[in-house]
Amino acid sequence: MDLFKLKENKTTLSTEIFAGITTFMTMAYILVVNPNILSVTGMDKGAIFSSTALASCIGCLLMALLSNYPFALAPGMGLNAYFAYTVAKEYGWEVALLAVFIEGLVFIAFSFFSIREAIFNAIPKNLKNSVSVGLGVFITFIGLQNAGIIIKDPDTAVTLGNIKSVGPLLAMIGVIFIVFLIVKKVKGALFWGILATWGVGIICQLTGLYQVNPDIGQFDLIPNNIISMPPSIKDITLFSAIQNIDFNFTKFANIIIVVFAFLFVDMFNTIGTLIGVSEKANFIDKNGNLPKLKQALLADAIATSAGAVLGASTTTTYVESASGVAEGGRTGLTSVVTGLLFLCALIFSPIFITIPSFATAPVLIVVGLFMIENVVNINFSDYTEGLPAFITIIMMPFAYSIADGLIFGFLSYVILKLLTGKGKEVGKVMYILAILFIIKLAL
Repeated sequence: MDLFKLKENKTTLSTEIFAGITTFMTMAYILVVNPNILSVTGMDKGAIFSSTALASCIGCLLMALLSNYPFALAPGMGLNAYFAYTVAKEYGWEVALLAVFIEGLVFIAFSFFSIREAIFNAIPKNLKNSVSVGLGVFITFIGLQNAGIIIKDPDTAVTLGNIKSVGPLLAMIGVIFIVFLIVKKVKGALFWGILATWGVGIICQLTGLYQVNPDIGQFDLIPNNIISMPPSIKDITLFSAIQNIDFNFTKFANIIIVVFAFLFVDMFNTIGTLIGVSEKANFIDKNGNLPKLKQALLADAIATSAGAVLGASTTTTYVESASGVAEGGRTGLTSVVTGLLFLCALIFSPIFITIPSFATAPVLIVVGLFMIENVVNINFSDYTEGLPAFITIIMMPFAYSIADGLIFGFLSYVILKLLTGKGKEVGKVMYILAILFIIKLAL
């Protein structure tokens, strides 16, 4: 295991394995959600399941081998919705897939010229801490929704769900159980929490307390089979897509516009995730920079294009990586374990797909607690620092977007510094970003 330098990173083989499993368990929902979203484009649902698993595996392995960081990758939430409901709806899934492939190539070039690295390092320390806290609140919000504790409401956007039903109730018990294990210093607390919550759910189903009803999101908790052959991806690959595109000037112009849109959202989602998870893992150095950032961004970029070749929407670094980091994962071995589990999911899909969201939700909620600890490192006494940090934190969950949280936080930072005569504290890169953000909001 010298490849991953476990001793140097003060971790162990068992810790990395548990961390990798935990990260996978909190990300496994993408194997179900991504096919459901992308299938509205006309792409085969089974094929999307296979491409999602393969793209995730490749992304995780790339991150491990190029950067030795415990960051996991998979087709991104939000980006897949944009792919399906905006781009594919207007131009077809073939154009959307080609745009994702080109986006990845552009990011590879950006990585070699250190463009994304320069952006990352230009972000002030106070804002980096606020990104970590914002991600914590965002993750908690996702966890509460996955558990059914918080649900959509047409009048107030969200409201309290039926917490007396089995799913939300078990999720809340799961949170308490995980924290209990953590306080007792039980190794693999997050992982055991998922299994215990799932196990109690199965008991509830067998005793009739939990009624299977897919119409309201209550699925069978007991897998019908153990293994199955993975569906073929040949009809949704990039090669298949290109064959179906009728290229002309208008189509080419549309592709360029779509590539720009994917570039913008993916860039700042990835940067925000890397900042937040790296802060939690204490990877950020005393100057506020992330060592081996270029390698991490390169892995993310290559994974995007590789995933597109296989028929997957934008593959990106996942905020759920924080669950593995919270479990003690500190090296690429965590990512390797996560990646191999995604590969195994191709065969053992009946088991992995059965893991209910209320069993993984407690982990997201507890990880949100871990990440919000960075709020004590934010300087709120200086309002030119405090307000941008506050806006970053609240906009991520309210806008349901990491990128939008960054945009509003960064813009307020630059504007406040200028208005209060502190413009010299703002770096050139931050000014450039502010201009780009204004253009983005205007368009």
